[in-house]
Amino acid sequence: MTALAAMKRFITPQEYLEGELRSDVRHEYVDGQVYAMVGASRAHGRIVNAVAYALTPKARQHRCQLFTSDMKVRLDFAGQEVYYYPDVVLVCDPADAATYYTERPCLIVEVLSESTERIDRREKLLAYQKLPSLEAYLLVAQDARRVEVFRRATGWRHELHTEGAIDLPCLDSALTLDDVYLDVGL
Repeated sequence: MTALAAMKRFITPQEYLEGELRSDVRHEYVDGQVYAMVGASRAHGRIVNAVAYALTPKARQHRCQLFTSDMKVRLDFAGQEVYYYPDVVLVCDPADAATYYTERPCLIVEVLSESTERIDRREKLLAYQKLPSLEAYLLVAQDARRVEVFRRATGWRHELHTEGAIDLPCLDSALTLDDVYLDVGL
């Protein structure tokens, strides 16, 4: 999601994590600054649910954990600590067991919207590439049948999918575009 408002004073990661436990609004954290998250559209929610529904049996089969919207991804690079809330995150490393965030996801999915697209395409793409465990990053359009994929195995080269299926190496299986867009009629 995107930032609506930023607090001006620096807060520590610990203050951020404690604040999130008490807050009614989710926030992302970028090196001492906190950004409130925007609510999602109906189409956005349906796509997130459809992706989770399609991936859940495969995740269970591989003893992976699948989270939607409320699990943070923690990044730490160049002395900066960052926490993002991806729309869907898949974790297959049993040692990655922090209660409120993950540090070693193998798949991240973001559903694009007008207010989030720029951050998802640039800031988050560059940040997520620094996660050694991440195998694929998917950007899912909610207004057209279009999924963009960036994979570690191809040097993060852009792939565009408008039909068919997307191979997911974490799960040794595929996610079909029919499954992604089943509930939004695209």
